[in-house]
Amino acid sequence: MASVDLRDNNLLGISWVDSGWVPILNPGNVLDYFSERSNPFYDRTCNNEVVKMQRLTLEHLNQMVGVEYILLHAQEPILYIIRKQQRQSPTQVIPLSDYYIIAGVVYQAPDLGTVIGSRVLSAVHGVQSAFDEAMSYCRYHPSKGYWWHFKDQEERAKPKSKKKEEPSSLFQRQRVDTLLLDLRSKFPPTFYQVRDVKKETEPPVELVKQEEREREPATKTSAPAPPSSKPPPEKRARLQ
Repeated sequence: MASVDLRDNNLLGISWVDSGWVPILNPGNVLDYFSERSNPFYDRTCNNEVVKMQRLTLEHLNQMVGVEYILLHAQEPILYIIRKQQRQSPTQVIPLSDYYIIAGVVYQAPDLGTVIGSRVLSAVHGVQSAFDEAMSYCRYHPSKGYWWHFKDQEERAKPKSKKKEEPSSLFQRQRVDTLLLDLRSKFPPTFYQVRDVKKETEPPVELVKQEEREREPATKTSAPAPPSSKPPPEKRARLQ
């Protein structure tokens, strides 16, 4: 496969992985994994390449001047952070960029300026989109002037059509019938016998007749006596 030079391009949008190294990746060989020829993040003019060709240990990097790579942080078995730095003396270095390896995939960590620029660009894009949408609702006429025309006004002006109620499906009907039968088995209905109130309040016919017979002799004995036939008083002659 032809090699592609990606050093002049923005490396924040790409990643690199070698699946053959992933099962055996550890803090001892992670720098060797990072220095693979197909890795676009690796600079071959660094001091690590010189030490590798001379078969020296990484401790000799402190005595050299130039670009070098070190293992900054390791969290086995999934996370490794490698730093690219410019060494000026055994005690003075200038960080250039950081790279993090997650599950064998190498990414370049964005710097603070790139993060702020991305956030500002997203905010400006949102504000510009809001202005564009607002301008789409603006209307103008020489006789009326400017006004706002929203889509909600057209929807309110249109008469609302009643939605047809969808009939229940066969599954819904069977399910409802099953629930009703279950409730009926758990709570069976109780029936109450309704009595005729009129028949209970009315006394029997024989009792009524007996009471009428008892009242008849009492009325005969207590009947009023006929008026007495007394003669009118006699008239007496007046004495002169």
